[in-house]
Amino acid sequence: MKNINSFSFINPKKWPFFYGYVVLIIGSIGILFSIPGQTVGVSVFTDPVKDALGLTRNQFSNAYLIGTLVSAFFVTKAGRLFDKFGARFVAFFAAFFLGVALVLFSYSEGISNHLKLFLNLKSWLIPFVLLSFLFFLVRFCGQGVLTMSSRNMVMMWFDKNRGKVNSISSIAVSLGFSSSPILFNYLIDKNGWEVSWQILAVCLFIFSFLILQFYRNKPEDFGLIPDGFISIKKSKKKIKSSEINFTLKEAKKTRAFWMFGLALAFNSFFSTGFTFHVVSIFKTQGYEKTDAIAVFLPISLIAISVSTLANILSDYIQHKIYLFVMIFSGFLAAVGLLILDTTIGIYLLIIGLGVYSGLFAVVNAVTWPRYFGRSYLGSITGKVMSFIVVASALAPSLFSYCFSVFGSYSFVSYILLPFLSFLFIGSLAIKKVG
Repeated sequence: MKNINSFSFINPKKWPFFYGYVVLIIGSIGILFSIPGQTVGVSVFTDPVKDALGLTRNQFSNAYLIGTLVSAFFVTKAGRLFDKFGARFVAFFAAFFLGVALVLFSYSEGISNHLKLFLNLKSWLIPFVLLSFLFFLVRFCGQGVLTMSSRNMVMMWFDKNRGKVNSISSIAVSLGFSSSPILFNYLIDKNGWEVSWQILAVCLFIFSFLILQFYRNKPEDFGLIPDGFISIKKSKKKIKSSEINFTLKEAKKTRAFWMFGLALAFNSFFSTGFTFHVVSIFKTQGYEKTDAIAVFLPISLIAISVSTLANILSDYIQHKIYLFVMIFSGFLAAVGLLILDTTIGIYLLIIGLGVYSGLFAVVNAVTWPRYFGRSYLGSITGKVMSFIVVASALAPSLFSYCFSVFGSYSFVSYILLPFLSFLFIGSLAIKKVG
């Protein structure tokens, strides 16, 4: 790869210790900087933005749905760019344009009003189309590309210790995601939603410069190998003899790719739909808002504990075991939603979502290089990310549809349980391909 160290004063080969640990820190920070493009980051701005633009909640949600769905079709292409140009430049442009999107979001009310005057229209379609486009930008750059490139970069720098390293990253990321709504809400209360997005945009512009300084695609570019140092000639020989690399086309022919990918998509669907409607879900069962919000603390604690243990063990055990545990925990969560009016239903939901979310963080990072190698990691994880993005886009609307048509969110479980059964049967014949 040419110009691998351009625009930077840092040479990983001359670093006083293994540069992979710097990559671990900066890559984890990169995932945290994607939060403005994640559901947890967008949801805090929902009420002030929709009110300012004169949109109903359904219109705002549909704009989010369209923007997210469109972004999913481009994530795979971004993965191919990752394979070609590396994490450094792909993440730089993702962070920079995420910042640009937030600046545009901060002026969305003014832009919408000017467009109405220019077109001599007062239709809600103008802010709706504008938001759909902006949601496409933030979801594609944030949830999609910045997250994928940062996570993949960390995985590139480790092999034997990949699971242990990911456990550290997962804890930091989980804590950051859990606390971000509080921070964003504080910014909005103090500065308003427009200035808050501008503050976040400035932070992203600064971080994009740090990406050029500290992000590096893979250790082999600097005479290093995952986990340590060796000469370039020896490293190439060693990696070629020990690592099997699948192209996206080859990976898609394996059962493992589809079962792991669909299992990750299930978590994205359930978690997003549940989070988006959590207050309403619990209200239909007679619970207060405080009771609904309170479930996230035990879910987060379980997820962090499971993720830490599973990451460490992932260096020693078959990941197929994780897939079956994920499916079983999915059953618990789906049944819990079905009988949420009982105490045991709440416990099943909390345990199921906590375990599934914890294993999601492991499988989504560690499994792909373990099964399919690192050479085409970007295109493979990009395709999987498109599954995850599509699932997260569809979930809020499908949850809402079940409630409006059948009068209860629990009917979602009648869709989820057969899907989980399909995953279980399909996963029985998985063989380790890497």
